Amino acid sequence: MSNKRLIVALDTNNFSKAKEIVSHLNPEQCMVKVGLELFISQREKILEYLTSENFEIFLDLKLHDIPNTVSKALEAIQEFNISMTTIHLKGGKDMIKAASETAGDIRLLGVSILTSLSENEIELTYGIPFSNLFQRLLGIAQESKIDGLVCSSHELQYLKEFKGIKVVPGIRNQVVDDDQKRVMSSSEAYALGADHIVVGRPITDASDIQKKIMEYS
Repeated sequence: MSNKRLIVALDTNNFSKAKEIVSHLNPEQCMVKVGLELFISQREKILEYLTSENFEIFLDLKLHDIPNTVSKALEAIQEFNISMTTIHLKGGKDMIKAASETAGDIRLLGVSILTSLSENEIELTYGIPFSNLFQRLLGIAQESKIDGLVCSSHELQYLKEFKGIKVVPGIRNQVVDDDQKRVMSSSEAYALGADHIVVGRPITDASDIQKKIMEYS
């Protein structure tokens, strides 16, 4: 497992903007996240660039498809410096099994429940309380060969016995009004057992990126 606790999210679709952000980062200090927006717009170009700059990459595509499709997708990213990538636990055991058999040295993280969803939205969508849904997904993760989980900081209380990697997005050290619903500060998340935290706009939109990185490391 990487000893870099902070993952900086490059949440942009612009290659020049991504490069400008990366110019303020140190590959010995943090990992970087490439999500769906950046990957769809720049594809292999951004992965090649970050690999050439010696950054460990968290490729957060949240794969959710039939087992063969997910397996082929994982085969296609093997040549890059991908440290971790994500699949949805809701894809089922066969999909998770196919992914784990193909992942190789890439650590496979299961996405539980998106941090943009409130508890009311979860109950409306799935028809069961949030805690019940999370426990079901945790059971699937524990029965599979998955390397870790992505969850909000508020779910860390359920993961005290979980032995895998715990990656936590939705980290905010200051109160802001955005699309993240279940949030917590970096120090609180680390204290509750987070192995890595993912931070985007609070760092990448800052006038002094290095100063912000120190606040979240």
